[in-house]
Amino acid sequence: MYNMKKVGMRGVFVIRIEDDFDLEKIADSGQCFRWQRDGDGFRIPFRDSLLFIRKVGPQDYEVDCTEEEFDSIWRPYFDLVRSYRAIRGKIKKKDDPVLFEAAKLGQGIRILKQDPWEMLITFIISQRKNIPAIRQAVEAVCRAAGKKKTAKDGTEWYMFPSAEEIASLSDEALASCRLGYRDKYVRAAAEAALRGEIDFRKLSALSHEDCLVELQKLYGVGIKVAQCVSLFGLHHLDAFPRDVWILRVLDEVYDGGKNYRFDAYAPYNGVMQQYLFEYYRNKNAREVSV
Repeated sequence: MYNMKKVGMRGVFVIRIEDDFDLEKIADSGQCFRWQRDGDGFRIPFRDSLLFIRKVGPQDYEVDCTEEEFDSIWRPYFDLVRSYRAIRGKIKKKDDPVLFEAAKLGQGIRILKQDPWEMLITFIISQRKNIPAIRQAVEAVCRAAGKKKTAKDGTEWYMFPSAEEIASLSDEALASCRLGYRDKYVRAAAEAALRGEIDFRKLSALSHEDCLVELQKLYGVGIKVAQCVSLFGLHHLDAFPRDVWILRVLDEVYDGGKNYRFDAYAPYNGVMQQYLFEYYRNKNAREVSV
């Protein structure tokens, strides 16, 4: 799916990704909120690692990590073991012309394998916020409670805080993150995790439907947040979160969802959701509220 070679003498590698891969589309897809644009590339934090990546050719990307680091951390993160081109190939224009066009526009989007704890807190925070506001709030939580790190090039950044680090925040410190009514949900999730009530390994092994049931037992977690955590944190690729744009396309094109062929696109309905999100986000060309 990809090849990697070292260029120059500064530990810089170039990877060639021969499958669907578009950094800009992934960054704006509503699944990741901590990517930072840096010049013509992105800085991407994931757990205790920070990657700088930029496009240098039609299929070539420069990365500032070793081959071993890319294979062990970033290859799974970008889900490079899976052919998204083959997933797109399941869509036939005669069967669904809207989804067919959406997939053409969304070509390059991948479902990232992100940290499930980070996704749980992120999507609790995301409720009734637009994407820029989500980014700002998540970064505020990281700065308030996360460990400060220094990258190889001297760039300072913050890890996403653990449940213990969030739970240890004073009410004033958490309020300073400007989460509004969501701060009580964030604290409750951290305390539940510390009590051992959240086991992401068990959730990952459950069916998507059972996973949703368990996630919604958490204070402040409704169906939409549960769907987002399932898709973007637990990598249940059949999860189909319904935000304002998805609800709109289901109403306008699929008779409220009755005519959308969930069975035909299983187990990749989450990928189809991302294509439809990109399609309607661009079609309306105005502020996205997720």
